[in-house]
Amino acid sequence: MSPRFDPARLSLYLVLDPGLCAGFGLVETVRAAVRGGVTMIQLRDKEGTTADRIAAGRALKNALAGTGVPPIINDDVEAARTIGADGVHIGQDDMGPAEARALIGADRVLGLSVETEPLARGLDPALVDYAGAGPVFATETKPGHKPATGFDGLARIVAACPVPAVAIGGLKPGHAARTLASGAAGLSVVSAICGQPDPEAAARALAREIAAARMELGRD
Repeated sequence: MSPRFDPARLSLYLVLDPGLCAGFGLVETVRAAVRGGVTMIQLRDKEGTTADRIAAGRALKNALAGTGVPPIINDDVEAARTIGADGVHIGQDDMGPAEARALIGADRVLGLSVETEPLARGLDPALVDYAGAGPVFATETKPGHKPATGFDGLARIVAACPVPAVAIGGLKPGHAARTLASGAAGLSVVSAICGQPDPEAAARALAREIAAARMELGRD
């Protein structure tokens, strides 16, 4: 596990979608979300170029300076290295974990999406710091995703993971209790915060729900 990775950061993990954030603005969404209690942020821009991701990543990193919230870049190792991001998140169809770890070094965080129990069991904790488990529900923010797992499937994937797992895929307010009961370390959301009229209020409501669920489960 990377010495820079704190699993508690998975509690409320915001994945930024530049399109959904366009109305409020990427930087303002980030600042508002952090004020509301977001603990980790990933830039996922599948349509942009590396240059686009570098520009957005720099703005993201500046907005997060001094907050303690780590900026993660989806897939693009070059962009992550250029801006000095805290880490990279990759999917099963991206480069392999061994290649990604070799490129980013031992001190940066590496996350890996896992959609099935065999993929979770095959994850190498010497390379990967955390897993993105799901999708729990179908979601329009990631076209072509694998079949939804539901909470029962999520629990099986999380149990098979040798590293902390954050639940992903269509999660909204009202889902925290069942997500955390599955054993997941937290929730990863996109549209539940991005594109909301008040991202700070949306994040705060989710953070409070997660805190209440953790207390109910005796995890605080």
